[in-house]
Amino acid sequence: MTTLQQEADPRTQLTGNNKFELMLFRLGEAQGSDRRELFGINVFKVREILVMPKITAMASAPAHVLGVANIRGQIIPVIDLPAVVGCVPKRGLTILMVTEFARTTQAFAVEEVDEIVQMEWGDVLAAEGHGGNLVTSIAKLDDNNGQSRLVQVLDVEQILRNVMPAPEEAISPKSVGATVSLPAGSIILAADDSPVARMMIEQGLTAMGTPYVMTKTGQEAWDYLHTLEAEARADGKTVQDKVALVLSDLEMPVMDGFTLTRNIKQDARFNSIPVVIHSSLTGTANEAHVRSVGADGYVAKFVAAELAATIRGVLRQ
Repeated sequence: MTTLQQEADPRTQLTGNNKFELMLFRLGEAQGSDRRELFGINVFKVREILVMPKITAMASAPAHVLGVANIRGQIIPVIDLPAVVGCVPKRGLTILMVTEFARTTQAFAVEEVDEIVQMEWGDVLAAEGHGGNLVTSIAKLDDNNGQSRLVQVLDVEQILRNVMPAPEEAISPKSVGATVSLPAGSIILAADDSPVARMMIEQGLTAMGTPYVMTKTGQEAWDYLHTLEAEARADGKTVQDKVALVLSDLEMPVMDGFTLTRNIKQDARFNSIPVVIHSSLTGTANEAHVRSVGADGYVAKFVAAELAATIRGVLRQ
């Protein structure tokens, strides 16, 4: 058994350099092919790795849910990840990845785990628009022989929404509370690489009555800030007149939320703009590191009322 959270502090330090660690695993052969593609998940989401324990089948379980496992007294649902993505595990489901994500704990059955590799977010490219709505990004791995491997980084938010959909939260002005008032002419600049997360954020910000611009990566948000700063300067204003708050995910290709936050807070043009981190990477280690790079607020995904309350509180500071 490997408990990855025991090594959280060293891994947290990587985020200071726009780096992270990716767990590589295989799910079997892709349909119509004998290729065993590589898949990946951020190590921060993985609580531990286990040899496949006994699974208890549950009556009327959703499709692709194998049942539940008793992991040290906690009953955890087990998802057949190869079946979800359309792979056939020729070697069987031998490994269980227990993950903590967006206030939930679940486990994914996989064929095998390969290794953990250190990556730069700059080597991870957005996959949206290239087919496969369960993949947020593609990571490029280069070996010592100059050969490259492509790793599909799975959109766990979308997978959980598909396999075990939670009761839909009614996101409305009533559910989020009082309107979030911004200075006239300003927006909230948001960044998230997951389509399902962006949809929910947009619904929440709309219910709050706040104008916003949505971007897909930290780099896109950073570039847009520069565009707005140039426009503001041309109008005899400051960028703070145009951006009331930045709302950012943590995991994003090209530039992650840690780096985006640090860039904003270390730049005299932008450092007075409040930054709120909105992430599925929960836990005290992540929250402490978010504070260390200068973020003004942190809220776990996704409860619209909590997001609204956090934004209100930060804007009042």
